[in-house]
Amino acid sequence: MDLRKIKKLIDLLEESNLAEIEIKEGEESVRLARVPRGGVAVAAPMVAPMHVEHRAPAAMPMAGPTDAASGGSAKPSDLPEGHVVRAPMVGTFYASPAPDKPSFVSVGQAVKAGETLGIIEAMKMFNPIEADVSGTVLKILVESGQPIEFDEPLFVIG
Repeated sequence: MDLRKIKKLIDLLEESNLAEIEIKEGEESVRLARVPRGGVAVAAPMVAPMHVEHRAPAAMPMAGPTDAASGGSAKPSDLPEGHVVRAPMVGTFYASPAPDKPSFVSVGQAVKAGETLGIIEAMKMFNPIEADVSGTVLKILVESGQPIEFDEPLFVIG
């Protein structure tokens, strides 16, 4: 597909109220999607998540988290006291920017508000999960590569 045609499609998408457009010409296919402000888009399948700055929604108060290590429900008394960072979406959690890279954070590490704690992949989009408070990571409740649900507790920061 001609680069000029792709540029025209981009202009069309920007000028319209469309969220997504897909065009097929023979065996060639181009799909463009508009990402809401603060979102992260990945145009092609990726081998590993990319780190991109993004503000995650504020975490909600803790209410019956699931402990990934034990595979069961953790009671509030099982968790250390602190602020719970919850998943803003359904997807797959990744603890590092790539399989061969170290984790963003570990238990006992001091973090600042806005620092990336992990990434959630949802529909080929990689969304950084950032600390919304400063403190020390007291517990990591999920494992890398684990599917997660909306509002599932991910970290405890004290």
